[in-house]
Amino acid sequence: MKVAVVGAGAIGAYVGAALHRAGADVHLIARGPHLAAMRRAGVSVLSPRGDFTARPKATDDPAAVGPVDYVFLGLKANSYATSGPLVHPLLHDGTAVVAAQNGIPWWYFHGLPGPYAGQRIESVDPGGAVTRTLPPERAIGCVVYAATELAAPGVVRHLEGTRFSIGEPGGTVSARCLDFSDAMVAGGLKCPVETDLRNDIWIKLLGNISFNPISALTRATMGEIAGHTGTRELVTAMMRETLEVAARLGSRPGISIERRLDGAARVGDHKTSTLQDLERGKPLELDVLLAAVVELAGLTGVPVPTVRAIAAVAGLLAETTARTPAEERRNAPRTGGTSTEQRSPRDPSSQDTARSTP
Repeated sequence: MKVAVVGAGAIGAYVGAALHRAGADVHLIARGPHLAAMRRAGVSVLSPRGDFTARPKATDDPAAVGPVDYVFLGLKANSYATSGPLVHPLLHDGTAVVAAQNGIPWWYFHGLPGPYAGQRIESVDPGGAVTRTLPPERAIGCVVYAATELAAPGVVRHLEGTRFSIGEPGGTVSARCLDFSDAMVAGGLKCPVETDLRNDIWIKLLGNISFNPISALTRATMGEIAGHTGTRELVTAMMRETLEVAARLGSRPGISIERRLDGAARVGDHKTSTLQDLERGKPLELDVLLAAVVELAGLTGVPVPTVRAIAAVAGLLAETTARTPAEERRNAPRTGGTSTEQRSPRDPSSQDTARSTP
C-alpha cells in the first residue's frame, strides 16, 4: 500500500508514522523546518502508549512521489479548493482521498439518496472548486478522535485518543475502506468503517459549531464557555438548532447536549483550534462549521436564529482579522489555556480537532 500524507503536521505525521510502522510505503508532504527534521531523523512520536520513531519518506514535491493508493488529507478544509498542485500528481485512476476534516464535507450529498441527492453546498464548495479539485467519488470521509501536537519540528506528542472513523459517502463497506482500516489498525490506531459516517460528522460538529466561534469571539477556553451561564445557554441553543438541521437531513446523532457540555467542561483550560488559529494569524476555518449549517438550514427550512447570529459576527471577525497584519494578531492579549496543534477531551464525542498545513 502506497500512501501520501498531504499536510503532514501534527495529525498527518502521526498517521503517517503509524502507517509506516505497519509496513505501508508512506510519503509525507511537508515544508520548512518540520520537513527538514523529518528528513533528517524521521518522525518521533511521544505517547502515553509508548514512544516510537518512524522514518517514512518526506518531501515538498508531490511529483517526486508519483501516484499512490491513498492520499490522506491533513489540510484545513479551507485549503481544499487550492490543493490541486499538491494532490493531482499523486493520483491514478483508483486513488482514494481520505479527507480528515472538521465540519460539513464537500461530498456530503454525494451518494446520499433522497430529495437532496447530488446537491452542492456552496459555502464549502464555492462554484464547485473543491469538487473539481477533489472529485467526490474519490473521497473517503474521516472523523478524527485523536489529540496530538507538534512538540518540535519532527516531534509529535500524542496526548490521547486513537480513533479515526472512516466511511464511504454512499454508506457501503468498500474494499478500499477495509484495506485502509486494516493498515491503520496494524499501525496501532483504531479505524472503524462506518456505514453512516454522517452521524459522526454531526456529533463532532455539535462542539465545533458552538465552542469554536464563541472561543474566538471571547478568547475564552472551553471550560470557561461551558461554565459561564450565558455562554452555556448560547451553546445549548446552537446545538439544538444544529440537531434539528441534522434531523431534517436524516441524521439523528446519538448523544445528548448535556453530555457534550459536560465533556467540554471537563476539558477545562483548553483553547479551540479556531482560537489557536486566530492567535497565530491563520485564516479561520468557519465556512465548514457555521456557513454550511446556515446554508443547510435554508435548504431544509429550519429556523436557526442563534447559529445565524454567531455566524454573522464570527464571519465579520474572520474578515477584519484577515485585514489585520498577522504579527499584530499574534501579539494581541490572550487568555489562559493550553495552545496545542491538536487537543481533545477523553470523551471522543466532544473533541475539538485542529490540523496543520504542510
